[in-house]
Amino acid sequence: MSKRTRKQKDETRLAHAGRDPSRQHGFVNTPIYRGSTVIFPTAAALEANDQDFTYGRLGTPTVRALEEAIAEIEGGHRTLLAPSGLSAIAASLLAFVRAGDEVLVVDSVYRPARRFCDNLLKRLDVTPIYYDPLIAEGIGRLITKKTRVVFTESPGSQTFEVQDLPAISKVAHAAGAVVILDNTWATPLYFKPFAHGADVSIQAATKYIGGHADIMLGSITTTEKTSAAVAKTHEDLGLCVGPEDVYLGLRGLRSLGVRLTHHQKSAFELARWLSERPEVARVIYPALPGDPGHALWKRDFTGASGLFSIVLKPVSHERLAAMLDDLSLFGMGYSWGGFESLILPFDPSDYRTATNWKAEGPALRLHVGLEDVEDLKADLDAGFGRLAARA
Repeated sequence: MSKRTRKQKDETRLAHAGRDPSRQHGFVNTPIYRGSTVIFPTAAALEANDQDFTYGRLGTPTVRALEEAIAEIEGGHRTLLAPSGLSAIAASLLAFVRAGDEVLVVDSVYRPARRFCDNLLKRLDVTPIYYDPLIAEGIGRLITKKTRVVFTESPGSQTFEVQDLPAISKVAHAAGAVVILDNTWATPLYFKPFAHGADVSIQAATKYIGGHADIMLGSITTTEKTSAAVAKTHEDLGLCVGPEDVYLGLRGLRSLGVRLTHHQKSAFELARWLSERPEVARVIYPALPGDPGHALWKRDFTGASGLFSIVLKPVSHERLAAMLDDLSLFGMGYSWGGFESLILPFDPSDYRTATNWKAEGPALRLHVGLEDVEDLKADLDAGFGRLAARA
């Protein structure tokens, strides 16, 4: 909208980015455009192929609205949508590599992304090399003439290591490598990827942007320099998103700020409460003072989301199952970022190669939803009671 300025706060941008009611007969929201074929008015227009929309797979006004909004919030040059966070990761990596190249990948990466690297990239003769998420400027020891991409995720999946992205980016850029960041945990509200050195920022918009556990959606935001390579690969792969998911992504984006505020407040309170429980050996949440990543988080981030992990003291599988099976508010299910609270046991020891996972007992990842935090405490307290009662 022409009256907005770049000086406005993110919360204001969330409400207005990507919207132009004057194009929609005054209606506030961009409607759902469903379609494949786009009609050209003349033979000359068809030959030129330069009108705003030429074919449904290449975008619609609904798609354009969400892409423009995300690019504005992230501070990037352009955003492209993908059918999932994983497809966004895949397209971003494929945009910059060819046979014989190497990709440096953080050891705490989202596990499906690791499988993509170990399976498809290797079949294409691209070698993934995993590195310690805490390596910082030490990444230079691993960069070779074959290194094309340094893939980062901060905080890391499940174990939430905070990476020193400015330090990594400085070294990577000096060697001519592209830095890709998975920014799903913080969202662009709490971490500005391009201000910290990223060349490409990925989000699993399925999660916080969607916010309601009912869509599959990914986004890839680029700088001007990296835009053409990503756009070409995106088109070559034929990536496109269903119109309803795009519309729901737009709807979710509008309330992202208020939802994240609630997620953060409740997660911080619950994390502190859990840190004092006798059953808990430690809480892994960068926003907590004392967390190994807290100093970097405080330096680079402006907030924390509702996802963190805990490590329990040693306990049998049967007692852990007794705790989890009858939780009433914390569901056991994949993904996160929705209104509902979730809990999942995990053990990354089998799929880390550059680092060793050492834990006192079972590890649990929690997503703190929008429920009242006292009710969530009561649900977990009852679960801990079952854990203690089970022989």
